[in-house]
Amino acid sequence: MKLARDTWLVFQRQLLLMARTPVWIAVGVVQPLFYLLLFAPLLKSVLAPGGSYADAYRIYVPGLLTALVIMGGLFTGFTLLGELRAGIIERSRVTPVSRVALLLGRALRETVALLVQAVIITLLALPFGLSVPIGQLLLAYLLLGLMALMASSVSYAIALVVPNDAALAPVVNTIAQPIALLSGVLLPLSLAPGWLRAVADWNPFYWAVQGMRALFSGHPGDPVVWRSLLLVAVLTVLMVGWAARLFAGRVR
Repeated sequence: MKLARDTWLVFQRQLLLMARTPVWIAVGVVQPLFYLLLFAPLLKSVLAPGGSYADAYRIYVPGLLTALVIMGGLFTGFTLLGELRAGIIERSRVTPVSRVALLLGRALRETVALLVQAVIITLLALPFGLSVPIGQLLLAYLLLGLMALMASSVSYAIALVVPNDAALAPVVNTIAQPIALLSGVLLPLSLAPGWLRAVADWNPFYWAVQGMRALFSGHPGDPVVWRSLLLVAVLTVLMVGWAARLFAGRVR
């Protein structure tokens, strides 16, 4: 109970800081918007040959949202490094707030920020013919939120293991790029060679993309939806636990 209350307090504080600098969300939307407006229309002949632009966007938008979460979530560790360097985390030791809540509240802030960006991008895709039933869209956002929480937790853990800006950037980039490419975020991996699909089967984000595409295409009963939700939920719990242990040891 104390953990939930402390997490809520930290989360509220982090949301207030984010509201004071809305440029975070604006900057996070600009680059995906370029892909949405300038890149996705070129993929119609590949993603939906003989179909409509709406069919192409139902395939492309879930991948774009997942790419946003992967790249946005895995780079949140730089924020934690800045707070560690400024002594903000160390000063929190004198408060009775749970050490785990200090991390979890921040990770939830990043998750909310990424979900807000995802909602904006989804709304911008509606004029292009994208149409998703609200129930399936909310389920897709749940999957997206779990991915964001998992990616943020992993990023915080890496930042605690590699507490140096110069070293953190290449480490995170080395992890993020193959994960994104093996998720099929730009093009479905059904177009890829068999060996590449076999490697992608070990990537949880690949299954998440498949689940989101099934939801956007109107197939909530597809087994890949529930398989991806279960897989991502379990991994999220494990990654949050790992990051929390590292964080608690760092600020003890």
